[in-house]
Amino acid sequence: MTEQELAGPQGSVGYRVTNGWTVVGASGEIDIAFAPVVRAAVVRLLDDGHRHFVLDLRGAPFLDSAGLGMIVAVTKRIQARHGSLRIACDDERLLRVFHLGGLRPVYSFHDTVEEATALPAGADELADWPHVRH
Repeated sequence: MTEQELAGPQGSVGYRVTNGWTVVGASGEIDIAFAPVVRAAVVRLLDDGHRHFVLDLRGAPFLDSAGLGMIVAVTKRIQARHGSLRIACDDERLLRVFHLGGLRPVYSFHDTVEEATALPAGADELADWPHVRH
């Protein structure tokens, strides 16, 4: 397992590799100030060759439309690299933001990172994104 962390005034972004998944954990409010930090971390990891991601939002107390836009932007980049993205989130308030944005049915949500990383990644996981998951 590899672990690294980038800390800033708004929060921190760390990552580790588990079962072939790059787990990116964001602790801090994912808003207009902090979303670019999270996005830059994911883009850097993509540039370093990582393709299969779990975005761990369990340490994020808040997510706004800028944060949601950042997740859509990184999803597009991950999809372009034939990668996959799962989201670990058990906070109903954050899940409601995805619901209100119309994105709840298009992402693969998991209550824990362990659940999200239990099955191996598939290169076709985002092939139909942003269509509704079945």
